[in-house]
Amino acid sequence: MPLLFPTQGTLSDAFSPLPFGRTPEPDVQQSLHKSKQDQYPAWSTVEDLKSKAGTLSDEAQTELRKASQTVQAKTGKIELYSGKYYSTCILGGLIACGATHTAVTPLDLVKCRRQVDSKMYKGNFEAWGKIGRAEGLRGIFTGWSPTLFGYSAQGAFKYGGYEYFKKLYSDLAGEDIARRYKTSLYLTASASAEIIADVALCPFEAVKVRMQTTIPPFASGTFSGISTITGKEGTAGLYKGLYPLWGRQIPYTMMKFASFETIVEAIYGYMPGQKSDYGKAAQTGVSFAGGYLAGILCAIVSHPADVMVSKLNANRQAGEAFGAAMGRIYKDIGFPGLWNGLVIRIIMIGTLTSLQWGIYDSFKVYMGLPTTGAAPPKNQ
Repeated sequence: MPLLFPTQGTLSDAFSPLPFGRTPEPDVQQSLHKSKQDQYPAWSTVEDLKSKAGTLSDEAQTELRKASQTVQAKTGKIELYSGKYYSTCILGGLIACGATHTAVTPLDLVKCRRQVDSKMYKGNFEAWGKIGRAEGLRGIFTGWSPTLFGYSAQGAFKYGGYEYFKKLYSDLAGEDIARRYKTSLYLTASASAEIIADVALCPFEAVKVRMQTTIPPFASGTFSGISTITGKEGTAGLYKGLYPLWGRQIPYTMMKFASFETIVEAIYGYMPGQKSDYGKAAQTGVSFAGGYLAGILCAIVSHPADVMVSKLNANRQAGEAFGAAMGRIYKDIGFPGLWNGLVIRIIMIGTLTSLQWGIYDSFKVYMGLPTTGAAPPKNQ
């Protein structure tokens, strides 16, 4: 009586060049792979690209390791909390903040203009389209030069100062108190660093905001802008936005560092094992993730002051007292006006903070130092 279902042999003969259950030999496997490439050119292209990308990635990592080893051989071992350590942190902060803030100049340009006049543009793409048609690509990057100078200086003092003050206050408090009140330590250290960093940033921020909120820009570059302001208002004109800048940046930086340290600690606490069990790539990935989450909180906390800084730099009248200027501006825009441009700033600051922490910690790793943050010791 004939069988209702095909036998194993029939199935093997019909669908496979090999008996059922056997794995092809290497040469047969290669032949099958080539057959797929011949039948599906797109599949073949994707596989080739993946293979080449993997090879390039491996080569890049190898070259990066070699470069890192060369630099570390020249600089020597960097002892934690030494002068060389703080110099490395200063340079890492300079690179991280200067590069990232300059890269998002187009976002910052639209944000500042919408904060000063919320009806100027309906959205970012409309704004970039109008600016591009009127001024070209250069117009979309209006203010990049003072941004680069200002935020490079700020980043150097911010990150280097934070590392210094964190160690200083920890030593003053003692190990036990520093461990129990570590969040207060992070907040105090970051606030101390930001006070100094903003003094370095303020002149460049004044030029940047005026360049971005005057059409056409009042100056063609950073130093011509500084010369124009000091010629009309004296050196004080460069620092008239310092108090609102402190009001924006100090809460922002306190949230940035304290929340980052706390989030990173929570991530490592959730992951199995210790931080030292993970490679440098995984540790840098944690820095990116912690930085983005911290950036969202930073943007919300500091946004009203950011709006006020833009308004004061653009609209404060000569000789007008700081308190009077703030009162007049608040009367004009009201409480809702303090939140103009919040969504775009969350996107911008989240991305910025993530990239800054990633670049900063990557640079520390490159120089042979550990990344920032860790989980508390696990109970034995």
